[in-house]
Amino acid sequence: MGRVTDLAAFTALHSPEGQTLLAALRDYDPSQELAVASRLRREHPAELVSAALGQARLRQRAVAKFGAEDAHRMYFTPNGVEQSTRATVGAYRAERFRALGVRTVADLCGGIGGDAIAFARAGISVLAVDRDPLTAEVARANATALGLADLIEVRCADVTEIDTSPYDAVFVDPARRGGRGRVFDPEAYSPPLSWAIEAAREAPRAALKIAPGVPHEVVPGEAEAEWISDGGDVKEAVLWFGTEPGVRRATLLPAGASLTGRGLPDPAPRPVGRYLYEPDGAVIRAHLVAEVAEQLAGGLIDETIAYVTADALTPTPYATAYEITDELPFNLKKLKALMREREVGTLTVKKRGSAVEPEEIRRRIKPKGPNSATIFLTRVAGAPTMLIGGPAKP
Repeated sequence: MGRVTDLAAFTALHSPEGQTLLAALRDYDPSQELAVASRLRREHPAELVSAALGQARLRQRAVAKFGAEDAHRMYFTPNGVEQSTRATVGAYRAERFRALGVRTVADLCGGIGGDAIAFARAGISVLAVDRDPLTAEVARANATALGLADLIEVRCADVTEIDTSPYDAVFVDPARRGGRGRVFDPEAYSPPLSWAIEAAREAPRAALKIAPGVPHEVVPGEAEAEWISDGGDVKEAVLWFGTEPGVRRATLLPAGASLTGRGLPDPAPRPVGRYLYEPDGAVIRAHLVAEVAEQLAGGLIDETIAYVTADALTPTPYATAYEITDELPFNLKKLKALMREREVGTLTVKKRGSAVEPEEIRRRIKPKGPNSATIFLTRVAGAPTMLIGGPAKP
């Protein structure tokens, strides 16, 4: 469907008939879509029914990022749902800007308006820019739907032509998906990371949203690099300008715990102790495992594996602790016999530094019984190893 046709279909959703359809489809079951569509087309134009069903599907997908209350009032595009910032992450970033004294921000590559909404709710006036007419119209509709139109100006334009000098800060979220899927080369972003960095350097404050797997060597020396996880999943990295040059930070949401690097050397490997700590993904991406190991008075189980081991249980928000009961050379037959002997029916399999897939382990073992266990397939001092245990209890 062409963009002009898409825009016309989106506009039709704002008619009284379109709004009635969207309200009726709020809780519809996608598995029954054919029957629902057939029924609705008896009373409504087929094009409008198709647009409403598509929007209803997108809203259901968006609940995970925006929450049910907002998602079912907002509007989305397929790319908008996929690429938009999770609301908890956007709110955290907006609060950082607000605490820095930012009152106006140019949100470049604003998409469907997820970040603009977060900025506005923090009391910041926003210019949200996107070059796609449909996406810009969706962002405008979202600002209105959430009662934030007074704080959000949406402009359909090329971000490279925007004068950002009137604004306290610049936020850039380059597109990281192309026609063939996810883009990994920062210079293949749209716009390229190099352009975004130059735009950031010209602003009093700036934040650039980038993929969490970005190589550390592409981070400019004057930028603070922050890796953010939410609920244990790494969501993004952000390059901050005008804050703390050279700092590397891992921030864990929803708690808001934030760990900054101090340039510590890699911790030394040591024998497996009573406890194994699995650092949060943001800690690993930020290369701050050494800082966590120091907190825990621990070391690595292998110089190439980001598992920390220690003899004592030390509470930390930056790693999940497990109590280890067994350390065995990798042997699937022995593992199966041990799990049967211990009547393990609930089996959690984790791996790091192992080619064996957890699904294969579960398929071969066929866990059965009332007990549970966690298995780590990894390397210890270079040797393939099975560590068996469970979540540590205080």
